[in-house]
Amino acid sequence: MINELKIQIKSSDELVNYKDIEGTPELNESMMDRQRPDATWLTVDESNNIKGRCSLWWGNTPELNGEKVGAIGYFAADSEESASEILSHGIDELKNAGVKVAVGPMDGNTWNRYRYITQRGQEPSFFLEPDNPDKYPGYFKTAGFIPLAQYFSSKVGNLAEIDPKVESNEKKLAGSGITFRNIRLDEFDDELKSIYEISIGSFGNNFLYTPISEPDFVEQYTPIREYVHPHLVHFAEKENVPVGFIFSVPDLAQAQRGEKIDTVIAKSMAVVPEHRSGGLGGVLIAKSHQAALDLGYAKVIHALMYESNHSRKISDNYAKPFRRYTLFFRELDL
Repeated sequence: MINELKIQIKSSDELVNYKDIEGTPELNESMMDRQRPDATWLTVDESNNIKGRCSLWWGNTPELNGEKVGAIGYFAADSEESASEILSHGIDELKNAGVKVAVGPMDGNTWNRYRYITQRGQEPSFFLEPDNPDKYPGYFKTAGFIPLAQYFSSKVGNLAEIDPKVESNEKKLAGSGITFRNIRLDEFDDELKSIYEISIGSFGNNFLYTPISEPDFVEQYTPIREYVHPHLVHFAEKENVPVGFIFSVPDLAQAQRGEKIDTVIAKSMAVVPEHRSGGLGGVLIAKSHQAALDLGYAKVIHALMYESNHSRKISDNYAKPFRRYTLFFRELDL
């Protein structure tokens, strides 16, 4: 063990006292203030360079198999030794808080950044995709963590191909009063509130779900407005009440690499439970593909799908996985 000095950060403004690890996602004040970890620990050298860091959550976390989860997030380390020391300390702190199960990486809950890329493949990173050094999953495994859940991103290469069930399902949905429209960018905050209502109704039974307040949700997603093309976001409504949505954005990471943008990222889709049986999710995906095709795009990425979600099953009709992500856990012996 390297036995660097351990520092607990009590407030976000203390971060200015320490130099973060080069090449890692920055631990900044806005993240700390919005996601409110129960504790944040650093190991630092004599020059106040951070060698390892992690934040811990245990007060407002989901349950796993009837046990309250302790989340480990904001993890970074400059070496295997630093990783071992900071993860060991984080585990001890969770034990002291009475936690029996640790999950990571997770910045508090699944509304925030979580999971690691564990099978990268050949495709470059896409817009808004979380990334990590390839060695980080190994650090968690060395600390006794094992895979808990798998996630995938898949790519559609033929946008003109439509599931044959879509046309008949859309007719049935129209007969039941379902209509479709694009997002109204001039009412973006209100549209975000509609997305929030659909999301909490749809995701309530999802794996490791944790509630989030409407103000926190709106604050988190408002910055994405500047990237939204109105024809790439679709709502399904019944009697003018939104009951489903699909939210897509252009892959701006291509432009950052100096490439032509020919890909759209289908970032999120949700349908309220009472409307899931009529094929509404499949119709929303088909509309998203058609809109991308009409706008001149050639490909769509179905991003970050949980292996057991219904949306993953719909995606398999069109797309082939190219990236795998893993969330890890470890049982703690108190």
